[in-house]
Amino acid sequence: MEIEIVNHNLIKERLTVLRDSETPNSIFRQNLHDLSVFLVYEALRNVDLEKKLVKTPLVETEGWTLECAPLLVPIVRAGLGMLDGALSILPNSDVCFLGARRDEETFQPEIYMNTIPNELDGCGVIVLDPMLATGGSLLHALQLIKDSGAGRIVAISVLAAPQGLETIAASGIDGKLFVGYVDEGLNKSAFILPGLGDAGDRQFGQIT
Repeated sequence: MEIEIVNHNLIKERLTVLRDSETPNSIFRQNLHDLSVFLVYEALRNVDLEKKLVKTPLVETEGWTLECAPLLVPIVRAGLGMLDGALSILPNSDVCFLGARRDEETFQPEIYMNTIPNELDGCGVIVLDPMLATGGSLLHALQLIKDSGAGRIVAISVLAAPQGLETIAASGIDGKLFVGYVDEGLNKSAFILPGLGDAGDRQFGQIT
């Protein structure tokens, strides 16, 4: 899978707010929304368009429209914070959900919810997962989507560890991953360092 690191100063600025342990949940969610808009915008740079005629107040002219709005798949729960940003750019997209939690001993994903259709019939898909640590959850999602017959597959993560990038790059899945920033690595508990903590807890509060 091809990987692109999106180098943009506004991404660095918003990410710094996310990292700060003093940032309240409400501000964390707003900055994650902004980052999602930036990254989805970049991911759609070469999206397929089809021509259409449009009448301006003066004349008829040629314009463009999306050939097909891609399906959005946030990985629950952290990916929910990216969904509104993606929908602000792609308001006509359908949304499916994949729920994944990691086993704290093996660090492997446990899937507890999947609303992705068995047959996607060539529909494009954008997967939203803010944190790419080991890459296990995202890899599982991408494999499910590929096996369902998706068309162009795009994944978007705000922050990644090199280990997660290696996992996705070696997956053999045809698609592209857009990442906002790459951190140093993982600690012994497989959390990204320096990271920003648990993205789900930082958005919605800690669930005990």
